[in-house]
Amino acid sequence: MAIYQNTSELSKVYKGASELSAVYFGADLIFPIGIFIDFLVIGGGAGAGQHPSGAGGGGGGAGGYKTSYGTSGGGSSAESSLSLTSSIIYTITVGAAGSAGSSSNGSNGSDSVFSTITSLGGGGGARGNNSGISTGNSGGSGGGSGAATSTKTAGLGSSNEGFAGGIGGNYPDYGGGGGGGAASIGLNIAGFQDGGNGGNGVSSNITGSSTTRAGGGGGGASGLGGSGGGGNAGNTDGVGQQSGTTNTGSGGGSGYGSGVSASGGSGVVILRILTSEYSGTTTGSPTVTTDGTDTILTYTGSGTYTA
Repeated sequence: MAIYQNTSELSKVYKGASELSAVYFGADLIFPIGIFIDFLVIGGGAGAGQHPSGAGGGGGGAGGYKTSYGTSGGGSSAESSLSLTSSIIYTITVGAAGSAGSSSNGSNGSDSVFSTITSLGGGGGARGNNSGISTGNSGGSGGGSGAATSTKTAGLGSSNEGFAGGIGGNYPDYGGGGGGGAASIGLNIAGFQDGGNGGNGVSSNITGSSTTRAGGGGGGASGLGGSGGGGNAGNTDGVGQQSGTTNTGSGGGSGYGSGVSASGGSGVVILRILTSEYSGTTTGSPTVTTDGTDTILTYTGSGTYTA
């Protein structure tokens, strides 16, 4: 949106008691007062945990989910659109996926950032631990805990970004909790050798079509990934574990038996702006599409946008 000079010399503009009308004669652009842009910013999904001798680890948590175009993660309402300043360069950072645990907790995903908006990476799933505490990491969404003989604590999700993970079982139940998703918590162990399912992701139509992203990873063994790209856990033979889907910010599924756990999926940043206000100046090679009167930029890697 912009303000233009009035062509009538009878128009006057004041700053306090000072008349500024002479500045505004003619038909030239005076100054922009804000270029409004909608966004979806999802942090990188976390890796799942892995028990050293094969019992169930926790699923990886989904990356934090913040948007001005629909529902944000953690059950939060939409955030306000951002007002950008013309000619200013805004940096976009797309969070990397967290790596899978190898007889250890999975790694947290990395944060995604656009302007003043930061979405945290998901919390890594906990390794199973047959002699001590099994604690999932906190993040945008929390990682699930693994099977253990003592205290089991799921990772917490961040407010307005995602939900907590699920809790693993006591030995000899073996199963791990599911990773939290943007739309729901990861589930607790379902039964003997049955890990909890990952929490579901949130759907958005910011690109013009409805797409669900940021699902939590399944707990080992056999926990299912949450909707929106969460990876399934491996089965009792150590096969079938899946990584979170790339550029959805989803968590990875835990391995079981001889199988290793899986990594998360990288995050994404999506911007939506009136085509009449789109500058066309970007770096990082975002995918550029249109929907009605709007232009949509999808960043699957880091870059910039010049307003």
